[in-house]
Amino acid sequence: MVRLALFDYGAGNIFSLRNSLERRGAEVDVVTSLAGEYSGLLLPGVGSFDTAMGRLSAGEVSGFAGENTPVLGICLGMEVFLDGSDEGTEAGLGVVPGRAIQLPDTMKVPHMGWNTLRVRRPGALLDGLEDGSWVYFVHSYMARPRDDSAVTAVSDYGIELPAVLERNNYMGTQFHPEKSGEIGGRILDNFMRECKR
Repeated sequence: MVRLALFDYGAGNIFSLRNSLERRGAEVDVVTSLAGEYSGLLLPGVGSFDTAMGRLSAGEVSGFAGENTPVLGICLGMEVFLDGSDEGTEAGLGVVPGRAIQLPDTMKVPHMGWNTLRVRRPGALLDGLEDGSWVYFVHSYMARPRDDSAVTAVSDYGIELPAVLERNNYMGTQFHPEKSGEIGGRILDNFMRECKR
């Protein structure tokens, strides 16, 4: 059994993610501090950047995750991997150099709906997924890494936006796998497989 910590920023509904993981056989504890023995950590996609970073600290996350415990960041949870965000003033975790920037106002914001993934290179989360798989997005900000070394998949929304980031044991999706049907389920399965290693 995989035992996962699902971090609660205190800013929104995280229970659809918890239910998706439990349906896949995980034991999920909703936590507000990082302590205890877990196979993996999830940073969900609810709340604002400063709210999330007011509850998290880079030292606490890196101390908890070390170099081996898989971390899955979803939407906002992936954006906090970066150094900072246009949405706030707090520093991010700094796992992936770069910033989260607001989607251009020439586009419909928030970006809400189904879009395809273009796989750039293999990654743990993308194992077994075909190029062009459909996933569900709801976001107003996007990751802008300083370089593309952590980007494993992109999506096109009038501009190319990073859809999946992977750097060592940190994995993130700009979209919501828990709302992305069979493809999202496969991504959660891939994350849980990493947690069993």
